[in-house]
Amino acid sequence: MASFLNNMKAMDANRYATKKTIAQGMLDIALLTANASQLKYILQVGEQHQFYKLMLILISLSIVLQLLVGILFVAIGSLNINKQQDQTAAIILNDVILVVVFIISVVNVIISGFGIEYSSQPLRLLEQHAKTP
Repeated sequence: MASFLNNMKAMDANRYATKKTIAQGMLDIALLTANASQLKYILQVGEQHQFYKLMLILISLSIVLQLLVGILFVAIGSLNINKQQDQTAAIILNDVILVVVFIISVVNVIISGFGIEYSSQPLRLLEQHAKTP
């Protein structure tokens, strides 16, 4: 039992941070996939969508910011937080990532608020809508 407690105390903070970064990256991939699907939909519907330009800008912004966060994750993942010089850089990068992730979250809440409606065949729905007077 004492050995287990010693192992818990000696937990490698660098390994923990790396695992946390990987888990966050996986969540980022899931959101990136959702945004790619939303972008596909909005491009298929085109100008027929009531908020086409706004949605195109917001979805594109979200994707660009997610790519930025991915690059920052690679940078922060390469740091060894057991070294003093890397700790400062890791703290700054972590704060930057936190702010960018918050902005991504706000952008995606706005995207959801403007109601991207998913359909496997949005163009057929537009054609049906165009036929009705």
